Amino acid sequence: MTQQNTRLGIGLMVLTTFIFALQDGLSRHLAEHYSVFMVVMIRYWFFAAFVMTIASRKAGGLRAAAATSQPIIQSFRGFLLAAEICVMVTGFVYLGLVESHAVFATYPLLVAALSGPVLGEAVGWRRWMAIGVGFIGVLIILEPGFGVFSPYALIPLAAALMFALYGLLTRYVARRDSSATSFFWTGVTGAIAMTAVGIWHWEPMASKDWIWMITLCLTGAAGHFTLIKCYEVAEASSVQPFAYLQLAFASTLGIFVFGEKIRPNVAVGVAIILSAGLFTLWRAHVKSKQA
Repeated sequence: MTQQNTRLGIGLMVLTTFIFALQDGLSRHLAEHYSVFMVVMIRYWFFAAFVMTIASRKAGGLRAAAATSQPIIQSFRGFLLAAEICVMVTGFVYLGLVESHAVFATYPLLVAALSGPVLGEAVGWRRWMAIGVGFIGVLIILEPGFGVFSPYALIPLAAALMFALYGLLTRYVARRDSSATSFFWTGVTGAIAMTAVGIWHWEPMASKDWIWMITLCLTGAAGHFTLIKCYEVAEASSVQPFAYLQLAFASTLGIFVFGEKIRPNVAVGVAIILSAGLFTLWRAHVKSKQA
């Protein structure tokens, strides 16, 4: 991989995180006025159409993209991601973008912790120490024992756990399936699952909100497109640390658009989580180089 490609990959990752942060802001706005299930369902309809369009233009078409020897795991991945998105958007409504993303930033630590039981990978003591430190950061954010603990604070933590498991299952199916196949199953099975649930929560949407809904769908497709291109031109280990910028972009939206504030304990907790997360990414990079 050339230095030029790595720089391009980093640029694409930064752009991807910015697009996804916009998507989160739009999701929060719409979910405050309409059912989360309906919003996510419409978003998935567009996503599935996007996935199928890409698949139809590749060699073998839809049949080749859908071909897998792991249909149960692939389906579960799709259902899991759809459920995670619903949980996270609910967190945006109850907690806001700042605190939801602050807690969600633990997902790389959860990936490291679960990579042993799910993938059979060895997790050394250094990464276990980083995981422990990261969850100290979570406790600082949640403030258990200080005043009245809000159960809503556990919503983004549940989303982070679900997303971590989704990521690990994606790595698991990648042993036998191509990324194009996994992408296809993610979009199609997610759309099926959300339609089965969301259609019962349909409600009329104002004309102005349809504009926001269409924008949400477009940002979703654009974000996945730039992410795909990012991984095509650069190694994941080189660009993954920059994925944390979504926290910064989403927090900026939360503060300036939705009037949220960053409490001191949240700032301290985020700093600890980010430091621990970046360390685990660095250790994973070191281990891959040694292997």
